[in-house]
Amino acid sequence: MSVTATPRPTGHPGYSQTMRRAPESAEVAHKLARTALAAWGEEDLIEDAALVISELVSNAVDHARLESIRIVVTRPSEKLVGLGVVDRSRNVPYVRTDSDGDNTRGRGLLLVDALTDRWGTDRYRWGKQVRGELKCD
Repeated sequence: MSVTATPRPTGHPGYSQTMRRAPESAEVAHKLARTALAAWGEEDLIEDAALVISELVSNAVDHARLESIRIVVTRPSEKLVGLGVVDRSRNVPYVRTDSDGDNTRGRGLLLVDALTDRWGTDRYRWGKQVRGELKCD
């Protein structure tokens, strides 16, 4: 699996990597996000970014259709860091607010919502990208 870095209008490269749709891919996604944020001098966002990307990967592992997902870490502007997971499922995730006793699964998007300045889903004909944005100081 190769990591791709592409130039962006902000002058910061974007990072992406295709990986298996497996729970252990969350750790690889952590490393990709940490590498990008360190390269951009945004070390103060690393912990939040690692949690967000982990939750997005976990969601894709549980709900995507094919065996691979793509992790994307971008810098859409000088003040934003973008974190996304692309998969081939067109099902849009939603924030669960219902209580299911002791079941702690299914609430990852609540964490994404709390840690990001905004998040959402970009739908494509062939799938979607679930993404979140963190503001830089």
